[in-house]
Amino acid sequence: MKRIPISSPPVTQPGGTAKLMIAMEKRSDDEDSAEHPSRPGGAGGSYLLKGQVIAAAPLAPGLYVVATPIGNLRDITLRALETLAAADLIACEDTRVTRKLIDHYGIRVPLTPYHEHNAAQARPKILARLAAGGMVALVSDAGTPLISDPGFKLARAARAAGHTVTALPGASAVLAALTVSGLPTDRFVFEGFLPPREGQRRNRIEEIKGIAATLVLFETGPRIAAALADLAAGLGSREAAVCRELTKLYEEVRCGNLATLAAEYGASPEPRGEIVIVIAPAPAPVRDAADLDALLRQALVRVSVKEAVGEIAAVTGRPRREVYQRALSLAQELDQDRIHE
Repeated sequence: MKRIPISSPPVTQPGGTAKLMIAMEKRSDDEDSAEHPSRPGGAGGSYLLKGQVIAAAPLAPGLYVVATPIGNLRDITLRALETLAAADLIACEDTRVTRKLIDHYGIRVPLTPYHEHNAAQARPKILARLAAGGMVALVSDAGTPLISDPGFKLARAARAAGHTVTALPGASAVLAALTVSGLPTDRFVFEGFLPPREGQRRNRIEEIKGIAATLVLFETGPRIAAALADLAAGLGSREAAVCRELTKLYEEVRCGNLATLAAEYGASPEPRGEIVIVIAPAPAPVRDAADLDALLRQALVRVSVKEAVGEIAAVTGRPRREVYQRALSLAQELDQDRIHE
């Protein structure tokens, strides 16, 4: 998943003025290549933490799938730092992005690009490195690798070749968005990015509308308004949360139903940054009048009769006239209940 980290202050020495502990050389992608020699005997490197140089223990040969921050550089784990420092090669989506992370922590390990456009050519070289006893760390631009990136093909090929594949868990935009959305987390489905073209996007929405689980999607600023409008049309007025720039300085979480969110983003300037959309599960199928009444009562507490009718008719597929008649009757009952309270 593409994400550009926020800028972070330089690492400082205790009691001194701000300065980098280790001067980093700027290298081009051509200089950071898979042909870079390995450390003899798998010797560990080092990293900087709060101005202190910390030696990393040597790694066993294999592929290490390392989660990195989704925005805030301080969200990296100690184990991730140790592994990145001890690896003899880091495979990453964009060397410029990963360079910021390893420079911040004083890690001196060569980088090699591995992304959707070069994966077919880069994968054999990385596998050859593993076959020679190398320790390769795989990272994405942000978050957990293999989530919406081509890393799974490398992990699968490495395991098929008999190499050890080790996961180092950490930051994940999917889980971060789920935890702040206020929507059910006991069952969820990650759908990645919706297709950019309108027709294909609407077809995909039709395919996922019946899933009885919270939906998690990635989206971009230029497409968020159109995507929300199509989601509202296809899924009805389900509750949702739009999470933008998570863990960063301008983190924003907007909650509401899909129709309201679509209207808000449609009337606002194009937002910047990467976005996660979390959508409430499809409601349980309405089998009888009691189920329909239960859904309508829940809706009438929140919205008007007209809005409740539109919402429940959309999610249940029941005839609008039938839903309207029940809504009127239930609204009168609710009004009577309020009078007697």
